[in-house]
Amino acid sequence: MKANKKVKTLIPAFQIDMGGIPIKQALPTTKVDQVDPFLLVHHGKLKYRKHGKAIHQGIGPHPHRGFSPVTFIINGEIHHRDSRGNNQIAKKGEVQWMHAGSGIIHSERPSQALVDQNEYNEFIQLWINSPALKKMQQPNYQYIPENEIPKFFSEDKQIVSKVVAGSYGDQNGKIRTESELLILWSIAKGPGMETFSLPHGYNAMLYTVHGELNIKGYGKMEKECLAIFENDGEQLSITTSGKAEFLILCGLPLNEKVVQQGPFVMNSETQILEAMRDYQMGKMGVLIED
Repeated sequence: MKANKKVKTLIPAFQIDMGGIPIKQALPTTKVDQVDPFLLVHHGKLKYRKHGKAIHQGIGPHPHRGFSPVTFIINGEIHHRDSRGNNQIAKKGEVQWMHAGSGIIHSERPSQALVDQNEYNEFIQLWINSPALKKMQQPNYQYIPENEIPKFFSEDKQIVSKVVAGSYGDQNGKIRTESELLILWSIAKGPGMETFSLPHGYNAMLYTVHGELNIKGYGKMEKECLAIFENDGEQLSITTSGKAEFLILCGLPLNEKVVQQGPFVMNSETQILEAMRDYQMGKMGVLIED
């Protein structure tokens, strides 16, 4: 019989100001800097000016190097544009997965349709560190439509889980990842139960987007909280009392030095200075939004 994972730390997401945009942050905190290979968990809910142009709202062009920023669209539509010519709108239930590699500039704005409808965007953004050997690879952008994401159901059919990355049972996620990951996105439509088998040796976390759930051996977990698990145990039993939505984030640790300066994540201070210089010199490309 597999042992249940134990909760090591519970972090309620807290409000921060990200360049004038209010965002809830669950990782990093003063006590937990990272959960290798995961560097950051942000939960955003953004309203827009109804009569403004979408291209002037949201998050404007900014650079990244050395990791993968991944966005889960909980509600709304997010328009991704980048300096490599990708131009695509992802909708509720979909995922935008970008490996920044050697450097890319992108923007994340609402779609014009969303602004016109006076709707809001809600999203989770996850930063996943890249192994040293892959930090300077060519950047790439991946998008999987909702109907192509592999799914599995709990026995009681109350909880559906999408395999975003990695493999679960006989389901294989379609995202190409830079390291070994298992990322599941689960939605409970009512009271239900599911027992997840998690990979041995991976660091594991669970973030509650909406609703409450009960973790066997721990107890109740409220919305907008991040549970970080001990490394022992290989299964996670979740019970929901009503509607709920949560992410299970598992990754094989990279065990490499992390040096971060804003949007750049490298392995040494010298590499950070090189990233800043390359960005200033235009080596990460130019994003002209149309």
